[in-house]
Amino acid sequence: MKAISKVGSIAIGLVTILSVSTPISAQDTTPLPESEGLKLGPVTATIGIDFVNQYIWRGQDLGNVSLQPTLGVEWKGLSLATWGSVGFTRAEDTKELDLTLSYSTKGFTIGLTDYWFGKGSYFQYKSGKTTHIWEGFIGYDFGFLSATWYTNFAGDDGLNNSLNRAYSSYFELKAPFRLAKLEWEGSVGISPWATTTYGNGCFACTNVGLKATKDFLIKQKYHLPVFVGLTTNPDSGKFYMLCGLGFHL
Repeated sequence: MKAISKVGSIAIGLVTILSVSTPISAQDTTPLPESEGLKLGPVTATIGIDFVNQYIWRGQDLGNVSLQPTLGVEWKGLSLATWGSVGFTRAEDTKELDLTLSYSTKGFTIGLTDYWFGKGSYFQYKSGKTTHIWEGFIGYDFGFLSATWYTNFAGDDGLNNSLNRAYSSYFELKAPFRLAKLEWEGSVGISPWATTTYGNGCFACTNVGLKATKDFLIKQKYHLPVFVGLTTNPDSGKFYMLCGLGFHL
């Protein structure tokens, strides 16, 4: 729960602070890039594993050292992906499984994510009993800046100050740039109203992050991204340094 970022939001390096602060997130969820993957005709399949020192998602601390696999397929802008995270240094670290269906065209993206955090039965979907959380998101990538809005619309959502469903929402801006032969990305995320999901009692900025990434290409086929970054949650007063190592093809 989710890219920087749904940034889980988290080893060595710096492309997942957004994925983590936005996970590489819970990721926060974006269509699978055509530049990576095993191309089977018009279909592109992507697999990868990331190893991170902390899982920070949208400013929330979801665990220490974690292993985060991903698997997905993309066809003509339509993508279906699964992403997971398993922490193995503390019993309370997050164990997460996400499924994301999205469509992207000309910079515009719309999609749905099913989050499950390993509690209760995966196959329990009844209202009031399910531990799944369903989120919709919509965004646009201007190239120099991307903007995405996320809202939980069903499932085990957080509560507002009146103890009613909060329809927990998150708005994030990301700005990529290149400097000193590294790929950089800055991010800012807000929770616009009170929700126990992000731990804020009113409008709050829950995530400000900066990450740098170096992608090592092996035999023109395998990607080995190393990422390092800083992220803070101004609302909670927490500050984190994140790093990780990935393997993608």
